[in-house]
Amino acid sequence: MWEPEPGWHPMPGGTGSSTVGVWRAVEGDRPVVVKRLAAPVEGEPPELLDPRHFAYWRRAADVASYGLVEATPGLRGPAYTRVEEDAEGITVTSEWVEDAASSGLFVAHAMGRFAAADLGHVRWLARHQLRDRLARVEARGGWGTLARTSAGAVAAELWTRRERLLDRLDALPQVAQHGDPTPANLPGRDGDDVVALDWGSLGLGPVGGDLGYYLLSAREELEPLLDAYLLGLPDGLATRAEAELGARVTAVYTVLTRADWALSRVDNGDGALTAKYRHPAVAPHLRALQRQVTSIGALLDT
Repeated sequence: MWEPEPGWHPMPGGTGSSTVGVWRAVEGDRPVVVKRLAAPVEGEPPELLDPRHFAYWRRAADVASYGLVEATPGLRGPAYTRVEEDAEGITVTSEWVEDAASSGLFVAHAMGRFAAADLGHVRWLARHQLRDRLARVEARGGWGTLARTSAGAVAAELWTRRERLLDRLDALPQVAQHGDPTPANLPGRDGDDVVALDWGSLGLGPVGGDLGYYLLSAREELEPLLDAYLLGLPDGLATRAEAELGARVTAVYTVLTRADWALSRVDNGDGALTAKYRHPAVAPHLRALQRQVTSIGALLDT
């Protein structure tokens, strides 16, 4: 059975549907990060084996093996990566990337440039990421916990509109997207490029989609980030209205899903649901939801 080496230091947030863990280690005098992916076993969700699903279990390893993002514009992967596969899974070792504390505007500009990256025709690029995520929510019964809050009526209306808005996303220009562009996954800087980590959701998606996902963790508001994104976007690839729609839909449906998930996790035991809004696992998601009021209004007006 595979086990981490003694002396490896576990890193927070390093588990997921196929991720066993992430560790910081040292090879010689080189600091590295080691990520372990477990091969799916019988009984696990079938999407782990779907090369186009965002949860495809081995995509991060395939990106590294192919060198697919070694020289992409705007966002690129670490310079050093090693992939080792065995019967139980895959171990991906890459260089440690120091946090450059880049501004949101710098990152947004880089994401705009990355949107034009040529990812070739590999069959395992993620597609329809937001649609697949909302399908998981639908299988759980929708935003059931959020429905019991003061945002319930708005959430219900947006839930009924989801297919129409997802269809509008599908009609937008489909561009390269990182798929999980959180600040923790975009730490490094090399000249005008961001050195990005965790390429397990790499694929194609609506223009502005990555920007909308990043918006939920950024200090800046949508308008200045959109301006920076458009400056990086090559001329003729998409209009401002198209990029704005992609960002707003992605941000709103992602933040509502996260808020419902966080509330459902603490919705047990005694006490009203409203008394749990200040819970440390809930409050950040509700604040992020409040920041999207303008985008929510814009989608309700469409």
